[in-house]
Amino acid sequence: MIEALDHLAIAVDALGPAALAYEALLGHAAAREAPQGGAERAWFHLPNISLELIAPAGDGPAGDRVRARLAETGEGLWLMAFAAEDLAATGRTLARRGVATAPAPGSASGALMADAASVGDLGMVFVPAAPPRAPSPVIGDPLASMAGLDHVVIQTPNPDRAAALYGARLGLDLRLDRTNPQWGNRLMFFRCGGLVIEIGHGLAGGVSDAPDRFGGLAWRAADPVAVQARLAGLGCNVSEVRPGRKPGTHIFTVRDGTCGVPTVVLSVEPHDRT
Repeated sequence: MIEALDHLAIAVDALGPAALAYEALLGHAAAREAPQGGAERAWFHLPNISLELIAPAGDGPAGDRVRARLAETGEGLWLMAFAAEDLAATGRTLARRGVATAPAPGSASGALMADAASVGDLGMVFVPAAPPRAPSPVIGDPLASMAGLDHVVIQTPNPDRAAALYGARLGLDLRLDRTNPQWGNRLMFFRCGGLVIEIGHGLAGGVSDAPDRFGGLAWRAADPVAVQARLAGLGCNVSEVRPGRKPGTHIFTVRDGTCGVPTVVLSVEPHDRT
């Protein structure tokens, strides 16, 4: 049914500054589209994910939706777009499993928009699987650019609801479900194509029927030390590189220039810099 996470969309106030900020963050050049439907977009294509920045630009239904989103929550992650080989069959299967969908407004590809109430009140669409896209050009040293997305974080007040949605309804592969009282949370990791969707639940908050929310992005880098040094050299507010939870890995936090998206950069495999 679902093949991969095709792309993520971030709603931004103004496309120009946001595109420059993400070019700096990712180390890849943006591809900008002409305004359409009252909105304008910039795209970044990495090996395992595409990232869409979308901003209002005049009158039109797409611009109205972006403005409404920005007025409600400000800049930040807006939606996840999952790729499916047979979109019509996927829509029928989702309906049988309790996920209502409808044609996405303004979509020329036949994309389906999930009813928010059936997916934890997150923005979620389903798009046709597409051939691999040409990667966005690297700016500068490839080792100091992002190699892809490692995982997207979703915070949930209801972990059993989330487990049922991402596992039973969407059919994603649950790789790990671990409760750690020391860290005060329960974490679930669902494999989706070449990355992971991490579901987090804070134990102290108890369980409720409140909406899920996007928690942030963890980008993958071949050399986090080089990426951190490049960003620090550009004047970005970044933490020091520190050891990751997995032995031999490293991680650092990006504190600004992300358009409201909590962001870390990490190495997946053990990383040694000599």
